Amino acid sequence: MRFNILIGGKAGQGINKTSQIVSQTLTNHGYFVFNYRDYPSVIRGDHNFNVLSISDEPIESHESMLDGIIAMDENTIRVHKSELKKDGFIISYKDFLKYGINLNIAQTGALMKVLGIDKKILVDEVEKTLNNKESIDALEVGFSSEKQKYHLKNIKKKISVMTGNEAVAQGAIKSKIDLYFAYPMTPTTNALHELASRQVENNYVVFQPEGEISVANMALGASFAGAKVMIGSSGGGYDLMTEAMSFQGMSELPLVVYLGSRGGPSTGLPTYTMQNDLDLALRSGHGEFPRIVIAPGNPVDAIEKTNEAFYLSQKFNCLSIILSDKHLAESEFSSDVAPKKPLQITLNRKIPGKDIVKANSYEHDENGITVEDAENTVKNADSRLKKYEAMKKECKKFEMIKIHGNKNSKNLIIGWGSTRGAILDAIKGLDFKFLQVIYMKPLSDEIKKEIQKAKKVILIEQNVTGQLGRLIREKTGIKIEKRILKYDGRPFFSDELRKELLKK
Repeated sequence: MRFNILIGGKAGQGINKTSQIVSQTLTNHGYFVFNYRDYPSVIRGDHNFNVLSISDEPIESHESMLDGIIAMDENTIRVHKSELKKDGFIISYKDFLKYGINLNIAQTGALMKVLGIDKKILVDEVEKTLNNKESIDALEVGFSSEKQKYHLKNIKKKISVMTGNEAVAQGAIKSKIDLYFAYPMTPTTNALHELASRQVENNYVVFQPEGEISVANMALGASFAGAKVMIGSSGGGYDLMTEAMSFQGMSELPLVVYLGSRGGPSTGLPTYTMQNDLDLALRSGHGEFPRIVIAPGNPVDAIEKTNEAFYLSQKFNCLSIILSDKHLAESEFSSDVAPKKPLQITLNRKIPGKDIVKANSYEHDENGITVEDAENTVKNADSRLKKYEAMKKECKKFEMIKIHGNKNSKNLIIGWGSTRGAILDAIKGLDFKFLQVIYMKPLSDEIKKEIQKAKKVILIEQNVTGQLGRLIREKTGIKIEKRILKYDGRPFFSDELRKELLKK
């Protein structure tokens, strides 16, 4: 069983609130949901929509065809009517205009009647969320306005809903973060909000400096003083931080970075999704120095891998980058899987106040004193390379890749990050094995072995040039010829991806 419901209108009409109420009601009822958000970079007006996918089994994507449309304005019907299935339904705004700001609540009631959800369950959720008589009245009218089309009985599963941003925040909290520095930038802004809202109860500090250059340099200063620190930004903001990333490489101060990719170059598509910052994460900053780059594929991954990023950063006094994108960061995923128990993280360095410590951006000796001689230059470069070898060995303790689907199949799909969800949903019932690459740097040796075992290999990415494919070729010498690349700023539809896979 699967439904795809589009909720559309203008920014400010309560699209996200409707999705939130419906999602929470359905997950309380034991159903899995996936909520995709599509919006332009305007504060009010224009055309915004969410696609809420509902299933009685795990899902992590949405499809191209719709079972229903909740239209808060006429434009939503005009734009999306062609995507509606023959037996699909539309709940129009026209019958509920008199409810003003509660128009979306009335439509929520109408949708739940169509799906066959008990009214009391819905009322309880709206009372908990909004708690006002006008909203309940609108809900009652909406519920009474439609006929029941489906019957979603309670299937009694314990399911939670979370965005990628919330998951990264949770992973940082589980890692006992001390400080989070960030300047707002889509799509990582909500991680800043989430962490800020939980700082008092969890005993850490969130601070927003005047810009991204300050974010990175203040974080290194806090790290020098002994704090466990994370910073967050997107492409353009991260570009401003890259000089500080090189400072990290020379000073060897632990630092965790949350990098959320969106469409580029430059401002590009500020509210849409792309996987075009892998090269940026792998190579940003001048000079050669070790780093970790990890790309989770869903919120459970994000919690666990954020924790691993903190662990590795502190153990090796290195740069750890958590690479996400808008689709993972802002979509809402449901899951009945609990994340693993977090790793315990300890500081592995001398701290000012307890020892005499000097951190230097220049080449330096073991005491942090500036040097420029050839002997120390070679010695330090070799030391950084040797540390990277130790980091690679340590990373093998973790899941650097995951194998999904038919594990004996000779048809191999390789993908990473948020493409995970659409790939998993697309290959259900098909003879495919999916290799999800999670650690980008270091890259797992198992990838080459899996490619060599396969008869057909297909690369799936959301960028123009196949950046993971290029990385695999660099590390293994293997060029993946078959590719499905999407770079229009919109994520893959799982049903359309399924058709593309069957053509390859």
